Amino acid sequence: MSASVPGDYVIRSIRADEWPAVKELRLRALRDPVADLAYLETYDDAAPRPDSYWQERAAWGAEGSGGARQIVAEGPGGLWLGTLTVVVEEAGTTDWAGFPVERRQGHVVGVFVRAEWRGSGLTKALFDAGLEWAWANGMERMRLIVHPDNERAQGAYRKAGFVPSGRTVPLVGGPGDYELEYVLER
Repeated sequence: MSASVPGDYVIRSIRADEWPAVKELRLRALRDPVADLAYLETYDDAAPRPDSYWQERAAWGAEGSGGARQIVAEGPGGLWLGTLTVVVEEAGTTDWAGFPVERRQGHVVGVFVRAEWRGSGLTKALFDAGLEWAWANGMERMRLIVHPDNERAQGAYRKAGFVPSGRTVPLVGGPGDYELEYVLER
């Protein structure tokens, strides 16, 4: 999958051998000022992981793998400007939070756009590519979770067509520690 956006960047699936760029962009995302609202992982947890972890992570989301697809926006000089990953959740299974999966769906995770590219339409382009891949691969529904205080992300997700489902997803950490589920039906 590769879609060109005139003059600025190319939207495409990652390759397994691009694990150093996967690592760099993920660690950058985990240092973002709102990372504590946006990600379940911390920089301190991710930074010391061995190269083998990043190699496996890249292979898992690379073009040709079936369980997920990581989409990247590549700018001039090969700089990665943003990313998102669609994780396949199969009907009849249980998701990571313990909820039953009723139909084949995609779960969008790891959304990040470099600060200087926010507001440029890049997030929408990443979502468009992720949705195109998901629908072409038999997903019947898309979902994501977002912290109730992460209003910037909620706005971006709404622009991509997602709406609140009304479901809250409890997180490990105690009472009141939860996220909101947003969905997009095909």
